[in-house]
Amino acid sequence: MPSPIRLGIVGAGAVTQVAHLPVLSRFPEVTVAALADRDLPKAAAVARRHGIRAAFDDIQAMLEAVELDALLIGTPNHLHEVHVLEALGAGLHVLVEKPIATSAAGAQRILKAAAAARRTVLVGMSHRYRHDVATVRGFVQRGELGEVESVQAVWHTFRPSRGPDNWRLRRAEAGGGAMLDLGLSALDMGLWLAGGPTPVRVSATLDRPLGARGVEQAGCAFVTCDNGATILVDVTWRHIGPGERLEVALRAAKGSAGVNPLRVWKDVRGTPTDVAPTGAGARENAFTAAVRAEWAHFAAAVRGKAPAPPLEEQVTLHRVLEAIYRAAAEGCEVTL
Repeated sequence: MPSPIRLGIVGAGAVTQVAHLPVLSRFPEVTVAALADRDLPKAAAVARRHGIRAAFDDIQAMLEAVELDALLIGTPNHLHEVHVLEALGAGLHVLVEKPIATSAAGAQRILKAAAAARRTVLVGMSHRYRHDVATVRGFVQRGELGEVESVQAVWHTFRPSRGPDNWRLRRAEAGGGAMLDLGLSALDMGLWLAGGPTPVRVSATLDRPLGARGVEQAGCAFVTCDNGATILVDVTWRHIGPGERLEVALRAAKGSAGVNPLRVWKDVRGTPTDVAPTGAGARENAFTAAVRAEWAHFAAAVRGKAPAPPLEEQVTLHRVLEAIYRAAAEGCEVTL
């Protein structure tokens, strides 16, 4: 068995502590060798709690002091691009939380740098690794549902009021609000399940941002693709209901499918038939299982055993996202 991948982590926030470290503690293919966060006491406390030997308050200090193979980036959005480029410059593979950058131009710069460095950059689109999403994707790829005609992706959460010092509420650091935070994933699910058609037109509405420098709390976007397929994205941070709402519904020429709950229907000899697979429930919840599968894919890509998703997809996503913000601001449809 090959030696574990030596991983450094930059960013000791919630996504690192809640999503990644619990999975990595039981993932023998990766060893977390060091952790960096600008808040050194926080970095040291998280490192002690998870048995990580070295803690730093600066990414460069960590890269110079510890021999690493890869870097996990879980910093505020506006730092993702610079941290990815620093990692690639040090010859490391990268798993970066979404978004890869705060602009399409930034995503393009990373694409070129990754190609030049011949290193893997995988963006943390963990929703792709959910069992139910992957199941629907399989039906589409095998052609069992026919050509996908539309996908509706809804992600509604309730985020308690945040203080003015929270970076997610400042556009310069976050890059966007609910449409970036939730809508980027919803849009990716829609395009991925539809088979990757090329977006050509966008219309959108966003709520008023909180202050001149604030970000939107909710929004809706409608994307038309070159093959006629449409993607509807509806997101909010202000959901009032019994819990988080994450739903995907797909309509195709010969069937339909959905996520949360998983459902798949086909036209079987003229009769609508439920063909969703059944089986024993997973031991892990969907979120943890998806993060574990994401790390398995990253490890395989680093070892040359599986291709990483092409970064061109990230460039496309950010071009669409920029068109969404422009369409909402100008009140008209935008052509890509």
